[in-house]
Amino acid sequence: MIVRENPARFTEVVGRKPVSSPEAVDAAVRRAVDARRAWAALPLDDRIGALRAAVDAVEARHGELAVLLARESGKPLPDCRGEIGFALTYARWVCDQAPRVLAPAEVDDAAGRLLVRRLPYGVVACLTPWNAPVILALLKLVPALVAGNAVVLKPSPLAPMAVSEVAAALPAVEVVHGGAEAGRALVGHTLVRKVAFTGGEAAGRQIAAAAGGMLTPSVMELGGNDPALFLPDFELSEPGYERLVMASFATSGQVCMAAKRLYVPRSRAEEFAGAYLAAASRVLAVGDPLAEGVTMGPVVSAGARERIVALVADAESRGGTALRLGRAVGDLDAGYFVTPVLVTGVPEDAPLVREEQFGPAVPLLVYDTEEELLARANAGELGLAASVWSADEERAFAMAGRVEAGFVFVNTHNRTGMSLRAPFGGVKRSGYGREYGEEGMLEYVQSGVVHAPAAFRAGGAGSAPGAYPL
Repeated sequence: MIVRENPARFTEVVGRKPVSSPEAVDAAVRRAVDARRAWAALPLDDRIGALRAAVDAVEARHGELAVLLARESGKPLPDCRGEIGFALTYARWVCDQAPRVLAPAEVDDAAGRLLVRRLPYGVVACLTPWNAPVILALLKLVPALVAGNAVVLKPSPLAPMAVSEVAAALPAVEVVHGGAEAGRALVGHTLVRKVAFTGGEAAGRQIAAAAGGMLTPSVMELGGNDPALFLPDFELSEPGYERLVMASFATSGQVCMAAKRLYVPRSRAEEFAGAYLAAASRVLAVGDPLAEGVTMGPVVSAGARERIVALVADAESRGGTALRLGRAVGDLDAGYFVTPVLVTGVPEDAPLVREEQFGPAVPLLVYDTEEELLARANAGELGLAASVWSADEERAFAMAGRVEAGFVFVNTHNRTGMSLRAPFGGVKRSGYGREYGEEGMLEYVQSGVVHAPAAFRAGGAGSAPGAYPL
């Protein structure tokens, strides 16, 4: 049994979910296979209508689901409202775009007649994380469903409640629960035709290996150690600094595309640090996610808290200075709270710099030349997101083109820089495949071709046996 506690009050149980055995996973996949036949047979307009009705049903429970999400994840209530609202906006965007993106393409000319269709895979397995469970599930479920696939969803045991309620409103979706065993049973199932995963690199390697062993194609959105590159001419207002602070500390820093390394020119480091600390004092209020005015809650678990505390302690042992940020709201002893810090003076080889922190501790690093900046920003095996900040947009775009990341923000970072139309995903060890945009929709279809070469149509000249096409 999965027993999920409230990370802000870890003695409070938010809910329970039964763990799905391999046999239960098998049964869920087979139900999805049966559901897919009828679902895929529906005209596209009918599938879109059913999905719009499901979205409306979820929206009617928006407030209730946001409270549930806040209690299980530790994210502040306004953030949870925002996540669910954005997820529903994305779902409606997919429904709007689907008739155009999924339309078959047909050419009938002197070369012959060619029809390219968009075909669903069948059953798609979706494995999603705890840090943004609703949006990260709907990024997979909605494009998969609108294309005519059925889905089996396995949410993280650390935040299974709200997303299960959302999934229950959608057609042709099964939900299973559990950890690695349930994941292996799902990804390795012979009737699963595509796998979509968002999470950490270690789990991603295991899932990709299992999917590869079945020759099942996959989408992998993995972690990032995302640098923010401040060019010497950067300009930031007070609201700009506030936005930057939240780009690192929203969801207690537990976001794959958060700003995790801040690189500033040595000549402006003192100015930057002072403005950053002042902005953090204005916008960072740490406390119970349901309390009024709180902008940062706890981390997700005791293990996460211990890992972040150890990273900061290691940085201090190497000569770094941890500057406390924001203010506490209420009693923080009852939950997995971590004081947010900006760490200065830490060497580049410290784990706090080299590894994805995934928590409320961010290093401030100084550089002397732009070539040095670029080399340090591109160091490492992760390449999910990054940002470049400059008063000159052309200069920022030129630098962005040299940064090894799948998504580079300009003069912003994290979710304020996202767009429904912009495909998102990583390079290097940060994964493959894309979400959002047309590319995110096309991940869940395959091309199916019908072709009548001109030579073999009525009146055609034919060709010699074994001839190559002209």
